[in-house]
Amino acid sequence: MKTILELITDELGTAFTACGIDTKLAKVVLSNRPDLCEYQCNGALAAAKVYHKAPIQIAQEIVSQLGNSPLFEKIEAVKPGFINMTLKKDFTAWYLGKMQEDEHLGCEIFGAEKTVVIDYGGPNVAKPLHVGHLRAAIIGESLKRLYRFTGHTVIGDVHLGDWGLQMGLIIEETRLRQPELPYFDPTHTGGYPEEPPFTISDLEEIYPTASKKSKEDEAFAQAAHNATVKLQQGDPGYRALFRHILTVSVADLKKNYARLDVDFDVWKGESDAQPYIPAMIQSMKDQGLLHESQGAMVVDVQEESDTKEVPPCIIQKSDGASLYATTDLATLVEREKLYHPDEVLYVVDKRQEMHFTQVFRTARKARIIRPETKLTFLGFGTMNGKDGKPFKTREGGVMRLEYLISDINEAVFQRIMENRTMSEEEARQTSETVGLAALKYGDLSNQATKNYVFDVDRFISFEGNTGPYILYTMVRIKSILGKYQEAKAGAALPTELPAAADDSEKALQLLLARAGEIIADSCRSIAPHKLCQYIYEVSDAFNSFYHDHRILTEEDQTRQAGWIALLGLTLRVLDTCIHLLGFEAPDRM
Repeated sequence: MKTILELITDELGTAFTACGIDTKLAKVVLSNRPDLCEYQCNGALAAAKVYHKAPIQIAQEIVSQLGNSPLFEKIEAVKPGFINMTLKKDFTAWYLGKMQEDEHLGCEIFGAEKTVVIDYGGPNVAKPLHVGHLRAAIIGESLKRLYRFTGHTVIGDVHLGDWGLQMGLIIEETRLRQPELPYFDPTHTGGYPEEPPFTISDLEEIYPTASKKSKEDEAFAQAAHNATVKLQQGDPGYRALFRHILTVSVADLKKNYARLDVDFDVWKGESDAQPYIPAMIQSMKDQGLLHESQGAMVVDVQEESDTKEVPPCIIQKSDGASLYATTDLATLVEREKLYHPDEVLYVVDKRQEMHFTQVFRTARKARIIRPETKLTFLGFGTMNGKDGKPFKTREGGVMRLEYLISDINEAVFQRIMENRTMSEEEARQTSETVGLAALKYGDLSNQATKNYVFDVDRFISFEGNTGPYILYTMVRIKSILGKYQEAKAGAALPTELPAAADDSEKALQLLLARAGEIIADSCRSIAPHKLCQYIYEVSDAFNSFYHDHRILTEEDQTRQAGWIALLGLTLRVLDTCIHLLGFEAPDRM
């Protein structure tokens, strides 16, 4: 199904062709002067330079071709050469009717043949999730849903940090605490226990203890390094203990991500890429890409067009150890083998931009990916406190994500209880739904690449550009629809949309007609904030419409049925969009 913007553009294109003007110039955009018109085209201005005519003359000729168009209530040429358009009310209603019949609300399905891997999350095992993991999870989950909705085959990969010295630190500290465990007995020949020797709480205490000890105790640091080497060389006891670490950590991570309504299709990590590293390095050597620099093996990735230095990508340190770049490249090897992706999208802190520039360039030079494979880096900004610095606890530490979620839920609960409209139990349940919306919308409504200030009071407000305001609008619509059905003894809701009778009804209809266009654009430009802005505008337009119309007491049954149909479509559009953003609406607030 074509978007309403495409239909208008097609109509103008026919007129451009009739006037002998290239249809590429018939580009239509939303008017930036809604007081004058709804849509506009500036193609006559560009055409004037090519066809050597005054732009207003060209615009007038095009307008004259469209005098009997079924789309426009008003179309006029305005100096110096603008074409201003206002749509017919019955055309807008007709389009909304077609949109109702489309399961994707008129959104173009443009990715059916593409496979996309989205790399987001990036938590370290044996460590709790903290606020630094929030943006990757929220943005990545929304993009996964957007890509999937528009027809892509999507694989969401958590990409665990589960390799390297941190594993050696945990293993060595566990050995000192429980030396009798069979994992540390070199003569052990039987199987290993199925039950892990630690809980997630134990691991969350073991790792920081070991990390601190390694900085103060040189012998312990060396022992942890040796444990890391033994693990990476395949020691069976250490590998068995490593699997326990993964099992316990992943179970806890899944529980915490579930609270964010975030889920991953695959739970792979750095360790999964290790088997691909030797052959990958050998291939780089065979291609003559690797050379020695200060004892390390590197690939040069500087390009002539660079305006600043791009350092070589270090593939192997002087002691033979791998680095993050090595693992990320080997992960691309694995993804190519398993998924053959058309695009790999990384949702990562923007401070890692140089790292991914090096990785992407190395991947292409080493032919790890196909030439047509798209590698995309979406670097997000930091979540800051009101002081403008990265968000911290009152004590100055990094806040655990579960505590942040609980704090927001509690704040929403208190706000709900101020109104005393529901039981405490229902308020608790509702606060979790509204709190998640406040948290996610507060993040996603900002452009991903920019930093933003985390302000709980603003995020949980039921007024303004916030998640709770969107949900409150939806709850209001649900209430009206419920009362209408109750008055009609449970009859099905009407769906036929008549032409708008006034300005506020037309304004809401025009916004709803753009749903498919906005969803598609949010996906193409990897910009969930555009979807947030859209549903805020829809909510505002609905509330203006609601203020102007007494829907449930309207005596004209036909008119009332049309309004109810409009509310039903409004709710569906909002419901679809918030699902793509990663949250849901309660039935009451």
